[in-house]
Amino acid sequence: MIKAGDKIPSVTIKQATAEGGKDVDPSVLFAGKHVVMFSLPGAFTPTCSNQHLPGYVARYDELKAKGVDLIACLSVNDAFVMKAWAEQHDALDKIVMLADGSAELTKALGLEADLSSFGMGVRARRALVTFKDGEVTLVAAEAPGKLEVSGADACMLSLG
Repeated sequence: MIKAGDKIPSVTIKQATAEGGKDVDPSVLFAGKHVVMFSLPGAFTPTCSNQHLPGYVARYDELKAKGVDLIACLSVNDAFVMKAWAEQHDALDKIVMLADGSAELTKALGLEADLSSFGMGVRARRALVTFKDGEVTLVAAEAPGKLEVSGADACMLSLG
């Protein structure tokens, strides 16, 4: 698993935008920025939809006031699903929705979880990763089934 001091890997994934999916390399996107990225198992899943994403949308202004330049959500979904999900939560203009459909970034970060027993295949673990200028400053990965260290409230506490 990625750890403090590591650089974000350079891979090309999709960013869900109002116009659709566009290629993005998070190592380029995060360069020179203070970034909060939360990863989660999937768009439209209960905890992700009821708590995880909405928490970051609700605390968007507070996170920005703490000096966060970019808030990103990473999920092993396609850009079309991530766009529809972001629109449902009024997140598209606030949260950078990173669609890692083939789990390339998720695996490079060591955040993959095999949820095949739930019919979901390989997904991202629920986690919080913060970056300054593309370098990891914090990794907080959840225990299975939990939302304690990666939600917006925990993120705010980690920022001081």
